[in-house]
Amino acid sequence: MKWTISNQLTTGRVVIIPVFLLVFYLPGTTGYWLSAILFTFAAITDWLDGYLARSRGEVTPFGRFLDPVADKLLVATALVLLASSGQAPAVLAVIIIGREIAIGALREWLAQRSTVVHVSQIAKWKTAIQMIAIVALLLHIRIAGISMHEVGLILLWIAAALTLWSGYEYMRDAWPELIQSE
Repeated sequence: MKWTISNQLTTGRVVIIPVFLLVFYLPGTTGYWLSAILFTFAAITDWLDGYLARSRGEVTPFGRFLDPVADKLLVATALVLLASSGQAPAVLAVIIIGREIAIGALREWLAQRSTVVHVSQIAKWKTAIQMIAIVALLLHIRIAGISMHEVGLILLWIAAALTLWSGYEYMRDAWPELIQSE
């Protein structure tokens, strides 16, 4: 395995998850702020590791494997924590996590068949809105008179709708391969 900066950032996202979990349970606004800061840092490294890997020509098999896993683990952890604490509807967590599992499995199956399904623009928007929603829900306070909780809920509903839409797009694009006889 080539230990690139991108791979280090991706691995760091996995390592930060237990710290994020502990910080989430700190009492009051300390926990809100620290968990939001950690999640924001991790979300930025998600973008940064991909950018660095592509721009420096350092895309590796390890990075291609671990990057989506790290992203899903981080988002799933945040959504489960938010739903279990009553800060987010469990149905939204189920929609988002369920789609990630299903599309991850679909992409893996397609990769074994040497078929690539590229990330759609809707999926990129979904990810961005989802990350912002999670940060706002983690903050769970008012900033400049605006409830971050309410902003986060609205954005999470939008992210869930985009999650379903992008999931449909993946299935539609993969359908010919799925129904093709072996």
